[in-house]
Amino acid sequence: MPFATLNLLEMFDDGWQKALLGGNRHQDPGNSFSFDIGEEEAAAKVPVTSPFRYNSPLVQVSLIGLVCFCCTGMFNALTGMGGGGQVNPDAANNANTALYTTFSIFGVLGGGVYNIFGPKVTLAMGCSTYVLYAGSFLYYNHQQDQTFAIFAGVLLGIGASFLWAGQGAIMTSYPTATRKGTYISLFWIIFNFGGVIGGLIPFILNYHRKEKAETVNDMTYIVFMCFMSAGTLISLTILSPDRVVKDDGTHCTNIKYSNVTTEAIEILKLFCNWKLRLIIPAAWASNFFYSYQFDNVNGLMFNLRSRGFNNVFYWGAQMIGSVGIGYILDFSFKSRRTRGLVGVGIVAVLGMVIWAGGLANQLNYSFDKPPNRLDFKRCGSDFAGQFVLYFSYGLLDAMFQCLVYWVIGALADTSEILSRYAGFYKGVQSAGAAVAWQVGKKKIPLLNQLIVNWVLTTLSYPLLAVLIYKAVKDTDGSKPAEDDDTASGLPPPASMKDGYKELENSITTEKNG
Repeated sequence: MPFATLNLLEMFDDGWQKALLGGNRHQDPGNSFSFDIGEEEAAAKVPVTSPFRYNSPLVQVSLIGLVCFCCTGMFNALTGMGGGGQVNPDAANNANTALYTTFSIFGVLGGGVYNIFGPKVTLAMGCSTYVLYAGSFLYYNHQQDQTFAIFAGVLLGIGASFLWAGQGAIMTSYPTATRKGTYISLFWIIFNFGGVIGGLIPFILNYHRKEKAETVNDMTYIVFMCFMSAGTLISLTILSPDRVVKDDGTHCTNIKYSNVTTEAIEILKLFCNWKLRLIIPAAWASNFFYSYQFDNVNGLMFNLRSRGFNNVFYWGAQMIGSVGIGYILDFSFKSRRTRGLVGVGIVAVLGMVIWAGGLANQLNYSFDKPPNRLDFKRCGSDFAGQFVLYFSYGLLDAMFQCLVYWVIGALADTSEILSRYAGFYKGVQSAGAAVAWQVGKKKIPLLNQLIVNWVLTTLSYPLLAVLIYKAVKDTDGSKPAEDDDTASGLPPPASMKDGYKELENSITTEKNG
């Protein structure tokens, strides 16, 4: 059934995209791969007419950014309100724990799923689960039953793993080596603009409600669901990697579909990859701080409408942070390795300053001594200081995550490899988040939570610096990253004969024929 669905989608593509993309398509009899005749090597260059053509990295990265604007951007806005917009955060904490537990498992598998089924089916399946998750809180608004929210969280953990593996592959493999930071920033801007709009939704819809209102109204969840449904439809416009032509005229890949055997072996080899092991602390830390920032800073210190107001600027800060770190990683120095090391240094210094500010703030309140709720209109300077801190948390989050994605993108160039790397990163990231949401539920002292977050992010910086120094190669953009060390350095297994080697043999046969 999945391959039948894919073939129907490809038939639809061939009709209206052929004029834009050119080339005749060939599918091998086993349905394992599809590639363009006459484009046997991904490195073969084709004329590039415009950066705005449909099969350009600019358009495709913008489209996946728009998909995440509608789905994950709205999810972030929903989560960022603290407690999913509910007065009692337990339902949201349990749903998020279920979400990130399944995400940690399926996240590692997500890259393989993307390589087998392609972007359309993988992304559409992932996006549809966001709609259900938002709907579960609409249900909770009336029934106060956590069961549906937890079940929706489990499904979203699976769906999000598919979406983020595809997103990671598109964002890091489609640009050329010298512009990966720029395209990561482009994605982050579009994606986080969803958080900005999502923050405005509860702010506007709940602005005139009574001062003591602590739960958002039904319309807030309904609007979120409409955006997420639109994102699901937009995901169907994403092209497969073999149809995308980079700005230097090379194809991202020629392999349309992989197979289960190949992907299972390659995913297992990820755990032996020394490069990915160095990323684990950064991956674990990169979503670990969300439960603290959303529930225990924004959720505890501000009233309902101010939480929505803060969210607008938290995600807006992410847009600013992504532009800054993207410029540093692509344009600050001639040497790519130097740019990466400078980027780590800047994020490390900024992180130390912001977490130190968080410590100073945290010493003023606790679960036993909760703060007075602040309102952005009435509290003046008291509000301003806490607002700047929360804004700074968003700025640091974007710079930290964009830096990690840039490092991942510098380790390889092909979509197949980077989808697995992105899946591994999101899997570890989600395992950390699952633990973090339960830390929040167990009411671990707030000061302890802050110190753990600070230590985890600080531990990441020297390891990222070592990885950049040892694995990131300087390049002028004409040479791709070295993909031969895609996993552990172990020789490929015999079963690879039904994978990439089979494609090579098929091409050779056609040439001889």
